Amino acid sequence: MRQPLIIVGNGMAAARLCEELAQRAHGRYAVTVIGEEPCLAYNRVLLSSVLAGELRANDISLKPAAWWSDRGITLCCGVGVTAANIAARTVTLSDGKAFPFAKLVFATGSRPLCLRIAGSDLPGVLTFRDISDVASMSRAASRGAPIVVIGGGLLGIEAAYGLAKAGASVTLVHLMDRLMERQLDVRAALLLKRAVEAKGIRVLPGVATARFAGNGHVEGVELEDGRVLAADAVVVTVGIKPNAEVAANAGIVVNRGIVVDDHLVTSASDIFAIGECAEHRGVSYGLVEPANEQARVLAERLAGREACYLGSVNATNLKVSGVQVFSAGDFLGAPGTESIVLSDQGLGTYRKLVIAGGRIVGAVLYGDTADSSWYLDLIRSGAAIDSVREDIIFGRAAAEREAA
Repeated sequence: MRQPLIIVGNGMAAARLCEELAQRAHGRYAVTVIGEEPCLAYNRVLLSSVLAGELRANDISLKPAAWWSDRGITLCCGVGVTAANIAARTVTLSDGKAFPFAKLVFATGSRPLCLRIAGSDLPGVLTFRDISDVASMSRAASRGAPIVVIGGGLLGIEAAYGLAKAGASVTLVHLMDRLMERQLDVRAALLLKRAVEAKGIRVLPGVATARFAGNGHVEGVELEDGRVLAADAVVVTVGIKPNAEVAANAGIVVNRGIVVDDHLVTSASDIFAIGECAEHRGVSYGLVEPANEQARVLAERLAGREACYLGSVNATNLKVSGVQVFSAGDFLGAPGTESIVLSDQGLGTYRKLVIAGGRIVGAVLYGDTADSSWYLDLIRSGAAIDSVREDIIFGRAAAEREAA
């Protein structure tokens, strides 16, 4: 008899886990996937493309409905898990139903952080996290009125681009002195700012938001320097918080995220967590690839094989309308490291490799990111680069040609 396996969450991490399980342990578990959104799992990375009108919502579904049914996976969409009972081995859904489990996986993702300032509850103050947010943003953009995006990280830039492409007049406000400061050094961030502005987006770095103003609906954003920006809508993209409340209420250890060990097991046996909701060795990853790596490891373990998750190298890709950016590892360069830099303003390209102990430990690429996967592999593997150091900044082809 197949063991009941419940996966809480129907996002990218859950879908990847189901795919990995289908390859490694098909028929071993009776898998049920429970998700609050009333639709099939989709690629959140492509939401900005839907907003920009480059793709339709149906285009970003990860798997068709038949894929799930063909593999015997039960989908419960449009309903959330409200409680997990560890002792009874059951989960309770928002519609009152209860499901038993032998093994339980939290893949609940995260939710947007909100600014705790006056006016944050006004209608028209939006977030950018799921397909319903895209629908709200599209309606706002269709009016052609000014929209302010708060937050110049990866998500904020994608939101600003999508809104501008959809016809809105967009201002991007960022607290820090440069865009994507967690992923880019100063030179790459400056190139990115120029490229974003070339899309017709006004960029205001180093500016704090004081409050949202409006009477019954947001009408403007007041900055701490006294300026007021007119706004028919505001999109807040200032970070995310793991969805860990159900696990915490069940007595499972939670810090920022649901704490897991190298086997992705929580503090309760046979209960696991992967993706943005999980915290491993003090780190909660907000990126797709770590979730994929965790899904592969967990599928191996659920298939009865030995596997460990030892952490991921943070790597970020931004690709919006010809703007290509990649960063990974220690891109700023800790004390004791050295850097190799290649910059061509005419071509609009920039490369920086951070070296320590004869190995690449970090990289930033702007404009030409064709070699990003190769550099990332070198960072992950810790391979020595002494034999190709003179040519490695020029990319894989040049380095391998010299090595030959």
